[in-house]
Parts: sequence; C-alpha cells; structure tokens
Amino acid sequence: LAEDHIDLAVRIGALPDSSLVALRVGAIRRVVCASPAYLAEHGTPRIPEDLAAHSCITFEGPSGLSAWSFASGKTETRVQVRSRLQVNTAEAAIDAAISGVGPTRVLSYQVEAAVRSGALRILLPEFEPEPWPVQLVHSGQGLLPVKLRAFLDFAAPRLRERLTRLA
Repeated sequence: LAEDHIDLAVRIGALPDSSLVALRVGAIRRVVCASPAYLAEHGTPRIPEDLAAHSCITFEGPSGLSAWSFASGKTETRVQVRSRLQVNTAEAAIDAAISGVGPTRVLSYQVEAAVRSGALRILLPEFEPEPWPVQLVHSGQGLLPVKLRAFLDFAAPRLRERLTRLA
C-alpha cells in the first residue's frame, strides 16, 4: 500500500501474512444465484452436485473458474461446474444470470438489488461455505495520520452495519 501511496484498502478474504494492520468490519457471503426464468426451464438445484447438470457462468475472481466450494456442517467440498460462459467481472456474470444464461457465483452484496427485485434467486443457501472476512487494511507504520484515523472512525461502523444487514 505505502509504495503505491494508498492510505487504506478494503480487502475481502483471508489476508496473507504481512505487515499490514487489519481492522475486521464483517464478513460477506459467496452465493450461487440464477434467474427465475432459467430455473423454470432447467430446474432448481437441490444439492451442490446438481450444478453438474447446469451450464454455469464462471467468473475469474474469488469464486474460481471450474470448481465452487460448498459446506455441509464443518465439511467443505468442491464441486466441478460446467462453464457455459466465462467472464472477468462480477457485473458481467450477474447480467448474464439475469438474462437466463445460467447460475453464477458472486458475493452477496453484488446481487443484493437483483435478489430484492426478484431478477435473481439465491440457490443452495444451506450449503454456502464460510463467509469471507472483510477488512480495512493500512500500513500501520508509526502514528496514523489524522485523516486516516477520522476515516476509520467514520467508515468502520457504517461498513459493519451494512455487512450485518447483508448477512
């Protein structure tokens, strides 16, 4: 961060060991979703393995390309998915899912509006893996600049509240 002159970053997922100081503000779910029209035509998966019969939209991001992780109790499993379309942005994956191309996996906040409007339905919620941590990270070198401390004091509680509502 320091070498790029960045004071603060939001990181989603486990942090590698580093000298960064992290302030956890919540967690975010990884969700599988599809449009009601797609589900009416192709059926609704009941267990993760059912996704093998579906043409999925894969996203070159946190969810990977060909295998999605799921959990049942404390056991995590990876399920191979068949990719009909590979995209490199969450927005493209969501747009394709809304258009009925197939199921996709993205972060819950990315599909909040589409789920609320009924354009997408979340699938297999009982098999979701552990949510990923969301953290504000900074270099933590010496005393924090006043502007950074002020921003942390302002942003952290608001992010916590928002992430709690998304849980």
